[in-house]
Amino acid sequence: MRLIRTIGIGALCAGLATGAGIAGFLWADSAFPPPLEHTAVVSTEVVDRDSRLLRAFSTPDGRWRLRTRSADVDPQFLKMLIAYEDRRFEEHRGVDPMALGRAAVQLVANGRIISGGSTISMQVARLIEPRRERSIVAKLIQIARAIQIERRLDKAEILDLYLTLAPYGGNLEGVRAASLAYFGKEPRRLSVEEAALLVALPQLPERRRPDRHPQIAEAARHRVLERMQTAGVLAQNEIARAEASAVPTKRQRLPALAAHVAEAARRKAPDTARHVTTLDAAVQRRLETVAVQAAAKLDPKVSLALMMVDATTGEILAEVGAADYFDASRSGWIDMTRQSRSPGSTLKPFIYGLAFEEGLVAQETIVEDRPADFFGYRPKNFDMSYQGDVSIRQALQLSLNVPAVRLLDALGPTKLMARLRRAEVTPRLPTAEAPGLAIALGGVGMSLKDLVQLYAGLANRDTPVRLGDGVRDTPGPIDAPALFEPVVAWNVADILSAVLPPLGSPRSGIAYKTGTSYGYRDAWSVGFDGRYVIGVWIGRPDNAAIPGIAGYATAAPVLFEAFAKSGIAGTPLPPAPRGAARIAQAELPVSQRRFSMQPNGLLSTSTREKPPQIVYPPEGAQVELGSAPDGSILPLVLKLQAGRAPFRWLANGKPLAELTRRRTSNWMPEGSGYSTLTVIDAAGRAASVGIFIRSP
Repeated sequence: MRLIRTIGIGALCAGLATGAGIAGFLWADSAFPPPLEHTAVVSTEVVDRDSRLLRAFSTPDGRWRLRTRSADVDPQFLKMLIAYEDRRFEEHRGVDPMALGRAAVQLVANGRIISGGSTISMQVARLIEPRRERSIVAKLIQIARAIQIERRLDKAEILDLYLTLAPYGGNLEGVRAASLAYFGKEPRRLSVEEAALLVALPQLPERRRPDRHPQIAEAARHRVLERMQTAGVLAQNEIARAEASAVPTKRQRLPALAAHVAEAARRKAPDTARHVTTLDAAVQRRLETVAVQAAAKLDPKVSLALMMVDATTGEILAEVGAADYFDASRSGWIDMTRQSRSPGSTLKPFIYGLAFEEGLVAQETIVEDRPADFFGYRPKNFDMSYQGDVSIRQALQLSLNVPAVRLLDALGPTKLMARLRRAEVTPRLPTAEAPGLAIALGGVGMSLKDLVQLYAGLANRDTPVRLGDGVRDTPGPIDAPALFEPVVAWNVADILSAVLPPLGSPRSGIAYKTGTSYGYRDAWSVGFDGRYVIGVWIGRPDNAAIPGIAGYATAAPVLFEAFAKSGIAGTPLPPAPRGAARIAQAELPVSQRRFSMQPNGLLSTSTREKPPQIVYPPEGAQVELGSAPDGSILPLVLKLQAGRAPFRWLANGKPLAELTRRRTSNWMPEGSGYSTLTVIDAAGRAASVGIFIRSP
């Protein structure tokens, strides 16, 4: 009985001791948790539309520590890592007794620590709570921390921490930073020799740095490859090929693209670790190269900006605010895509578009390019010469100043400003000044982004779009009518696509326009194909004059180079829409054969007569065509008031029948959809309405 009592007391004491031990461990585990919050400090990343790294910023302590998940890494690398570091990683709970036993035997036999028997969990514990000494006490603390970590995180999370925190020499931490620095690529696809080197480095990261100690790094890689053969992870022929490859001997710079966008992202949300943009890293890299090469041919104080967008979505694919962010002579830190400058002649296509829409002119309408005085405003051409009588097509292609001002005078500057606002672009005017005729030649302030947004609205016939890079702006369609009707947009693009490319540049099927601001301060070129728009600005950030600068000679070659090297441009311009056609001058209505002007430069009108006005159908009407008893579709009745007969009607820019003196006419639409109706009277005055036709 005494023996039984003694055994019972012993069991009770053991149970109490065990319970006390467990309670003590749970208390200690709760009171002294592992400092996992330190793992949240990682490099800020700015990535493109496909999560490719554009730029990273070092941590506050100067480390390149990019957050990494198992999905970001080559599966073969993970297999090699676990085989080399922790074969029973999936089985243990933080500590591998067999590995620790092996380490203990080596310690007793050699009198010093040969291998630590560390698991990946124990290494993570050491990485989040570094200890310089290598002692039994430090190892015991590491073991306790590993058990704590395993209680809080699953295996995938632990492996992700190792992939993010493992040291790779210098200020490189994590496999992504190491792969980018040593191989110049993300670790998603690694060769055998690359994976083996990345497995070997974290054990002795400084001694094995390939950029400083290539022979030691190669020997460490060799040991990993041997272990992989023993573990059956790699075949002999794979190892032989890997052994024949040299280790990298230089450390590369991490990606540093889109500097202005990246800085803007960090300023906007400094506590966000990952910023997603609409940019395309490959396109951004190519256009930055184009910018650097172009800037090398310019004066050291001249800057350059580039922007490429998808006109169908408004997404900015590449945004180069300066050729070199760190170039102090060019004030490279200033993002010139967002600075307001004079756009020169680049707004002329929108003046001509309005004139087409109003029915004032057609492509072959004759207009005078001669000296003119508009109430004291006397515009001159860029080369100070005049062409005399030219067609509207020639006037726009040659970017003649006087014809553009004549048209704007007839239309009214306010109408142009209102149309630009349809694309959510508001040009900046001098304080307290009303819009004037100087707008035609660049007498407003506008940024490269504004200008590209306007041309995106011209290129996209469906709807204007709002540009955005995902950081400063959100791209998307604008809830507004199209900038111009399809026939009008086609007329403008048809003219611009026939402009000769700059000297030395091949024809590339783009429609483009150039501009030079007053005083030779800014050179512009903006162009588009069937999907993409690219804009180029060249000038000095301090707005000083640059003798000899010109849009055609300076900016246009860069535009064509950007289209050629973007890697994605080349979509053909869309075909002519229904109703669009080039009409010979002799076949135009009499009132459209010549843009008639009075000597003072005003559109010729009669002071005693009111201009024509379309009373049916009204502006914005949705008209459903009727049907005759036999099922045939009835024509649409057109009615007008005022004006001087005879009248010429145009539907979508195409003349109807012959001149008529009646104020009621019939028109048979070609089908459903939006249409623009225009009537022109004998004095050359016009009225237009936009309607939507519904067929029965």
